[in-house]
Amino acid sequence: MQQLSILVVDDDKDVCEYLQDFLSSEGYRVSIVNDPTNALEALRQSEYHVVVLDIMMPKLNGIDLLEQIRQSDDDIAVIILTGYPSLETATSSIEHDVSAYIRKPFTIAEFREAIQRIAKKKGLILRREDELHASIGRNIRELRKTRGLTLKQLSRRTNLSVSLLSQIERAESSASVSSLFKVATALDVPITELFGSF
Repeated sequence: MQQLSILVVDDDKDVCEYLQDFLSSEGYRVSIVNDPTNALEALRQSEYHVVVLDIMMPKLNGIDLLEQIRQSDDDIAVIILTGYPSLETATSSIEHDVSAYIRKPFTIAEFREAIQRIAKKKGLILRREDELHASIGRNIRELRKTRGLTLKQLSRRTNLSVSLLSQIERAESSASVSSLFKVATALDVPITELFGSF
């Protein structure tokens, strides 16, 4: 399974935390850099498919950083975030082949659409099976939390290990039908509810 890997570069820690929670819950691997001067080093140390880049940052603005990123990698997808859109930044974004230009405040739907469009264009679409695992994991986690259960409590109810349940919730392991039946029974829902919209 190829997991889409995203680097978020923004000095606003609240925005970073929000994006990390959202993107992780969507099944993406997310890293955060609050100091833009550390972004190039982060890109050298790990392979990323997408960089989410704020424009207005101290020490180094997003457009200057974008130019530096493009000098070393002209293929990586870049999403520009800005609370201060301008013709100049929009033009620079186009010149540097930015994949999406998103105004703050943005909606989850807007951001999700941008990521999915990039993934499709770059041939990084997660396989439907991988999406299913992520969906099952999300649904189990939400149902468990709604009922105020810890992983340990669910483990006792299902006779499945905490480790296995954690891996299923994070879509790192494929659950057997037997395991899903035990989880659904413990959560008092039909097994089909674990599959969500699939």
